[in-house]
Amino acid sequence: MAAVDKVAKPNAKPANPSFSSGPCAKRPGWALANLAGAALGRSHRSKAGKEKLAQAIALTREILRVPADYRIGIVPASDTGAVEIALWSLLGPRGVDVVAWESFSKDWVNDVLNQLKIEKARSLAAPYGELPDLTQIDFDNDVVFAWNGTTSGPLDFAKLDVTTYSWQKVLGGEAAHGMLILSPRAVERLESYAPPWPMPKIFRLTNKGKLNEGIFQGETINTPSLLAVEDYLDALSWAQSIGGLEPLFARSNANAQAIGDWVERTPWIDFLAKDPATRSNTSVCLIFSAASAAKDADAQATLAKKMAAMIESEAAGYDFGAYRDAPPGFRIWCGATVEASDVARLTEWLDWAYAQACADAAQAG
Repeated sequence: MAAVDKVAKPNAKPANPSFSSGPCAKRPGWALANLAGAALGRSHRSKAGKEKLAQAIALTREILRVPADYRIGIVPASDTGAVEIALWSLLGPRGVDVVAWESFSKDWVNDVLNQLKIEKARSLAAPYGELPDLTQIDFDNDVVFAWNGTTSGPLDFAKLDVTTYSWQKVLGGEAAHGMLILSPRAVERLESYAPPWPMPKIFRLTNKGKLNEGIFQGETINTPSLLAVEDYLDALSWAQSIGGLEPLFARSNANAQAIGDWVERTPWIDFLAKDPATRSNTSVCLIFSAASAAKDADAQATLAKKMAAMIESEAAGYDFGAYRDAPPGFRIWCGATVEASDVARLTEWLDWAYAQACADAAQAG
């Protein structure tokens, strides 16, 4: 590995070194004491429990500006559970195009083609960092796709019949709970179509051919964590307190810009997504450029892991390694709960770790 100029260890660390893409960093000012109002020890079927769940749905509608005639439900098993419920409950009456360009949507290809075995189903796939030819989508079919490999908005609900996400993304909620948002067309599909396969209890959205409206009023299919519900309410209330979507977008854009400025001046790093129009401003994925000291995938994977370990050992950044199935590099969460100043400080530590790792490799070689 070629030697590079030495870089001094940074003097300052991120105030919050959490850069995981899920569970994401907690909101600024978060503290466990903020959850003191949780309905702990109460049934989710109790008046107190149902009020908390209904409040979570109402605040979700307000913050995301979900149309009034769309249903919002809290479901088990994170975003994966929400997607699987939708796939198993809604697909089948016509062809399906599954558009895949990252790990999760490739899982859905397997679900649709190999598990559900939908007739006239097909995959339109592209490698990491690229998009397939979207003009090939047949919108007479049902279309399944990941808006983003890790959740981000805004969402054009008029074009979306089913939308899913999980609490541990974006606003730093706790894991294990998913959100399922259904348009009136999706409800019509549920009430007019019965899938030919057995339906597990936690996937069932209808009862005797009618939508189970209770699910979309806070009567969850299975038992939720009321502590996690309180944490989600805290995150939504914070989002509301700073002004909602526009300030959330602005914070994410500022964080992503801090990464962009660093990439522009740093020859050894590049964006995984080459086209700026397809880059996420929340889950920012980076790879080593052709100018880096590591020239092949194995060397890049070794370098990325060493750099991440060095920075973690200094408590300057946690959990920002690339997703396990993605090309070697880094995935830095830049969502609204992160501060731009912390992102900028992380890039300084990345500069230091890269120089130090290259120096160690040159000395060893």
